[in-house]
Amino acid sequence: MRGGYFRGLLRLRAQFPVLERIAYLNAGTNGPVPRLALEAASESLRRQAECGRGGNAFFEAFLGKADALRGRVAGLLGCDRGELALTSSTTDGVNAVLTALDLRRGDEVLTSDEEHPGVLAPLGALRERVGIRVRAAPFGELPGEVRASTRLVACSHVSWRTGRVMDSAALAGAGALVLLDGAQGLGALPVDVRSLGCDFYAASGQKWLCGPNGIGYLYARKELVNDLPAPWPGWQALADAERPLESELHPDARRLATGFPAPHNTAFAHAALDVLEGAGFERAQERALALAAGLGDGLRARGVGVAPRGNSTLVSFEVPDPPAFAETLEARERILIRSLPGTPYVRASVGGWSSEEELDRLVSLASLV
Repeated sequence: MRGGYFRGLLRLRAQFPVLERIAYLNAGTNGPVPRLALEAASESLRRQAECGRGGNAFFEAFLGKADALRGRVAGLLGCDRGELALTSSTTDGVNAVLTALDLRRGDEVLTSDEEHPGVLAPLGALRERVGIRVRAAPFGELPGEVRASTRLVACSHVSWRTGRVMDSAALAGAGALVLLDGAQGLGALPVDVRSLGCDFYAASGQKWLCGPNGIGYLYARKELVNDLPAPWPGWQALADAERPLESELHPDARRLATGFPAPHNTAFAHAALDVLEGAGFERAQERALALAAGLGDGLRARGVGVAPRGNSTLVSFEVPDPPAFAETLEARERILIRSLPGTPYVRASVGGWSSEEELDRLVSLASLV
């Protein structure tokens, strides 16, 4: 049993060429690219170049694969295919929700003090444009900060800064609509949007799902969808593209889509999912969570300050000069992490493909600065 487990890990690591050259601990920015995904995207581009990109057969195959991708990711989120829209990024999903909800002057949106610009920039723009009120509260206290006047809570499922995990059950019971930024959740740890109790969940395809840049996913609870307009009207949102002026929208989350992914990106995304599913999503996630917890414990045992974190795959820790430490680590030690601007932290993103030896080296090096 244990031998099979380690053989599975070796097979998973072998799928990522970058791991032959560097300890890749930055999936929280962009996941490593699987060899199979490179081959799938290259083959798609080859076929487009040699066979063209027109004709019914091309478009039917393209749309079918995009729809199949929605189905696969909906399964990872624990929702129906009809509750999932394709976007280009987590931020696109956030913007789509904020636009579709038609927030007005004086409406309050509650957020946390640990949010990514992908949440804060859309909120700031909406505040400037229409006059919504944006109120920030400490991440760990957010559920208790929801008021009767709060129309929407927009916050992270997993904090990109610290790896803390939102108490989503308490948040869902507080009475406001909830939009979760799932950039550091989907693919990193098991996600069940029903259990989370959120109304919307915006996530990325290029991080923990190891897919291409330019694909994102947006869950929208089915009971809400039919009352929402299309935030980005276009072919992708229409139920009947032959009557576009009628603006008859899809009767599901597709009305919230921001476009279609390129065919080679769809092939890339499918192949990356094949790799992760072949290794066993649950097993890989369990390993990543255990390794991240061990990294945090190891750093603390060596006197390194670790940011308060939850059961996630992110470990942020203090060093005297975060940008310099991250740059030196990559250049001299071939370990890739990232520094977090405006904080005393660097952040390691631990995947199921990570090894104990890589993390032990990181602990040793962090304890020397």
